[in-house]
Amino acid sequence: MSTAELDLLSKVKYCNSLTAYSRRKTRVVDIGGIPLGGDNPIRVQSMTTVDTMDTMGSVDQVIRMVDAGCEYVRITAPSIKEAQNLEEIRKELRTRGYDVPLIADIHFTPNAAELAARIVEKVRVNPGNYADKKKFEVIDYTDDSYAAELERIREKFIPLVKICKEYGTAMRIGTNHGSLSDRILSRYGDTPLGMVESALEFLRICEELNYYDIVLSMKASNTQVMVQAYRLLVRKLDKEGLQPYPLHLGVTEAGEGEDGRIKSAVGIGTLLEDGLGDTVRVSLTEEPEFEAPVAQTMVDRYNDRAGHGEIKSLYSMPVDPFSYRKRITRETGNFGKDNVPRVIADICGLKDLEMKDLKGVGHFYLPALDKWSMNDLGCDYIYTGERPAPFMLPNGVREIMDAAVWSEHKSETAYPLFTVGEYLSEMAKHDKLNFVLTSYPEWTLELANAIRTDKTLVLIIETSNAHGYAELRRFIFELMEEDINVPVIIKRSYTGLSEDQLQIYASTDIGGLLIDGMGDGTMLGFDQLTFKNKQEQLDTLKSYNSTAFGILQAARTRMTKTEYISCPSCGRTLFDLQETTAMIRKRTDHLKGVKIGIMGCIVNGPGEMADADYGYVGSGKGKITLYRGQNVVKRAVPSEHAVDELIELIKEDGNWIAPVQAENV
Repeated sequence: MSTAELDLLSKVKYCNSLTAYSRRKTRVVDIGGIPLGGDNPIRVQSMTTVDTMDTMGSVDQVIRMVDAGCEYVRITAPSIKEAQNLEEIRKELRTRGYDVPLIADIHFTPNAAELAARIVEKVRVNPGNYADKKKFEVIDYTDDSYAAELERIREKFIPLVKICKEYGTAMRIGTNHGSLSDRILSRYGDTPLGMVESALEFLRICEELNYYDIVLSMKASNTQVMVQAYRLLVRKLDKEGLQPYPLHLGVTEAGEGEDGRIKSAVGIGTLLEDGLGDTVRVSLTEEPEFEAPVAQTMVDRYNDRAGHGEIKSLYSMPVDPFSYRKRITRETGNFGKDNVPRVIADICGLKDLEMKDLKGVGHFYLPALDKWSMNDLGCDYIYTGERPAPFMLPNGVREIMDAAVWSEHKSETAYPLFTVGEYLSEMAKHDKLNFVLTSYPEWTLELANAIRTDKTLVLIIETSNAHGYAELRRFIFELMEEDINVPVIIKRSYTGLSEDQLQIYASTDIGGLLIDGMGDGTMLGFDQLTFKNKQEQLDTLKSYNSTAFGILQAARTRMTKTEYISCPSCGRTLFDLQETTAMIRKRTDHLKGVKIGIMGCIVNGPGEMADADYGYVGSGKGKITLYRGQNVVKRAVPSEHAVDELIELIKEDGNWIAPVQAENV
């Protein structure tokens, strides 16, 4: 690493390197004989969903989780009785030959934490509600009154620290974006800095008492906020001379299925790429044993990352890693400037292209009406390569073809894609929009000078580097350093991946760049893959297209569908979360851009769904509380009527649109 890059990193202070994969070195925290941090593997964990008072049900679920790959298991302990029952769960697990470390999850109840710390290997406390109660009040603190509040926290927190120290129990201080206390919000606002300070208040007390068996987390449903908070935490630890504690990574309320996996990977993967993170929990609204394999897929990518190709050192940091700002680009066609990121579907490998084949990329030909229809996941462009589409395309999609083929057709409704050599030659070009496919190793002064003033150009950048995220980031940084404001499409190609791997790899590789404001579109390639038949190829095309739009939504750069902020369920949940989420999704998934929070209990209620437009929160047996934003609208709604009431609320606000009839989609 160059002296210039070392100097840059000394200012940034959130990772070891921006160009070479290097995992952050942390303290080692022993958790029940399975050490975390240091040179130990990145650990995988999850949380039970069975009622903690159901001993055998909890034990059976823990065993399924361990068999699926969980190295630590978290169990909720909302009161003394659940904390006491952790002993029975632990005994039964040991009897069955399972020594997995258990973690007690605590909210609101210091006495439950103090009991649990004597029983299990680790306790998790939320600084937003361990010593504070959230009333959504804005309080104007003086320095003296704020100091008095900190002293009150000390008095409540010190007993737990002393017990943990005595019993050798580890602790996670886990900040959640949605449950920051009124005190923190009043002083720091709803910000990554507020999240970090919330944890540091508790951490400073621990260090004063010489207690260091601590893990830290900065979770949020908003991936931009989550990534910024973790980075800022690392910087603040270093700046204050605090210990380099291991990090627990997670995105709260990620949701289910494809959306949950993509959202988790955008947030968690971005941090793993920069060497941050010592344990991972993927929060899905699914059975917890399905979470561990997803988390393992994320961390396995970094087992052999050290052997990647060398990337040129950095001399400046043209983006702020602690806040979001979109890279400034010129407008070329409908790319760049204020346009949303575009999706290019790579269909060049499709043979015998037919109108019906575009269904997988969101464009539907209706033969009976002889017209096209398009859904919210309709791609903006298709890349046909050397085989142009043999029919007139719908108005909602445009065509890109290889430059040599385009020059033969000279089509005004299609656009050429050049190699670097072709672009620098005398080949004919479109007078409005041209694309160049290139990679960082091809970057030369001649190419830089050629594209600097070409207002018809969009770059499509790709990589074959094992640390491709860093190489593409370095490429875009160079454009910014050279003040070349050409729009950039991020292209990634994958071979032989499962659907989970595709979603996770692409979300990490592309989503991380989008979170830092880099990228004006995305293109997922699969032309090198082999297929048994055309239908398998079309299914893959549909999956790639859906993943591309999912990444843009998860990175908060283009909203194309309803977003569900749903917790992963736990022993506190007051209704069947998976069934309810599916029911709400079935009736509302056409509401483009609307965010709906679905929370199983009041702990994960108004705070955890801070970003939601509407909230559906369990408040008692068979009772639901409905929210507009963070404000209660209706209490104690019978669960059998609650979805109807939620829809009525959306209608009242003018945010309801009728679902499109099935024949049109």
